[in-house]
Amino acid sequence: MKLLVLPVTIAAFVAVAGAACAEMYVDYTPQKGAWHVVTAKVDPNHIDDYLVGLKKTWVPGEEISKKRGLIDSYTISVKLTGSDGGANVMMVEHIPSLALLEPDKARDQAIEKEVYEVMAKDKMEAQVKDFEKYRVFISDEYWTDISYSK
Repeated sequence: MKLLVLPVTIAAFVAVAGAACAEMYVDYTPQKGAWHVVTAKVDPNHIDDYLVGLKKTWVPGEEISKKRGLIDSYTISVKLTGSDGGANVMMVEHIPSLALLEPDKARDQAIEKEVYEVMAKDKMEAQVKDFEKYRVFISDEYWTDISYSK
């Protein structure tokens, strides 16, 4: 009896595992582009300060990136239930093509120059240094969408 249980168990596992295997482009299709998601834990007493600081530092860079076609959307979200001690601010941007992540010296230096025209480099560095008093980055991830086949 013991000899029969092991082969039957293995056969059942293989049958279930085989049925669970999905096929890309048959069962689902990866979409172009990616979501760049950065999460941070901000001292709850400084969330308003952080959001105002992001408006001065992060948002202008996102607008420039959007104008140049490097991203097509961006958003900042604040967690409503931040009592778990984890991230409570999320910054997201959508990159329409992963090819846009490739370095391009002329483009990248032009963007940097444009960003520093909005806020001087020394002021931006001072603002970021101030962030470090009450903000810790939790994650920096890239996600991609999928669509299901009908």
